[in-house]
Amino acid sequence: MKEINTKVNTKINTKVNICGVEFKNPVIAASGTFGFGREYEAFYDVSVLGGISTKGLTLQRREGNDPPRIAETPSGILNSVGLQNPGVDAFIERDLPWLRSKNTVVIANVAGSTVQDYRESARRLSDARVDMIELNISCPNVKQGGIAFGVYPDTIAEIVSAVRKAAGVPLMVKLSPNAADIAANALAAEGAGADCISLINTLGGMAVDIYARKPVLANVYGGLSGPAVKPVALKMCHQVCKAVKIPVIGMGGIASPTDILEFMMAGASAVMVGTQNIRDPMAGQTLVNGLTNLMCACKIMDVSEIIGII
Repeated sequence: MKEINTKVNTKINTKVNICGVEFKNPVIAASGTFGFGREYEAFYDVSVLGGISTKGLTLQRREGNDPPRIAETPSGILNSVGLQNPGVDAFIERDLPWLRSKNTVVIANVAGSTVQDYRESARRLSDARVDMIELNISCPNVKQGGIAFGVYPDTIAEIVSAVRKAAGVPLMVKLSPNAADIAANALAAEGAGADCISLINTLGGMAVDIYARKPVLANVYGGLSGPAVKPVALKMCHQVCKAVKIPVIGMGGIASPTDILEFMMAGASAVMVGTQNIRDPMAGQTLVNGLTNLMCACKIMDVSEIIGII
């Protein structure tokens, strides 16, 4: 049997700097698929990752949606977890100290149902010294009839502007693909003070059990992620990178080192890996090592030299 090469070429530079924060490599665990990292530590040392974006945090503890919450689809999954999390204060007390010991960039993903919730969460997390905040604006605004914050440029500008005043660390805004013009939404976030953009969040989807004659998910609708969404994500990432001047972090169906280079050539400064972590709990380490070896094979000595070459 041919032996697989797992050696990493140390002459390759994978470091990237985003909003003044240095990442040892551009591979970041995406929010919602990595918890707070503890479970994956049983499989590999998560400090090899460039960063970890936490499970979505709300000001108060949330139990999430009723099960079933997950449905497998061809080349992906539907999820409707409903932001189950222990709340910001519990995270700061129990999970943040452990994450900070891992020598990787800690990105706190923040969700909420009112502007005030977002602001207060951002303030507490900034005071607790997370490295960056990622704003999940796909959440419904309870004071605006349940319409998601991230659908229209004016509501995006409103919430980003409010949170920017409360956040003492770089602010990343995570965009939903379920919008009429994602480039316009990115420009609105940039204009309101976002330091960075991440995209895409999940696409809206549904699955039906024909034998039970009902939706598979208890919540009926869910978010589609995985390799099935990659072409859409890559296109939107390219569109946004051409529209804004701030850094962009791409995600959506990334499962191989080739996928990483595609997103970075399209303009992304780094990538987030989501569904692949569920499919393969070793994915983070595999992608970090594989990226270095692929760069070597492609004669790319510094990952920064390929960002946005398309």
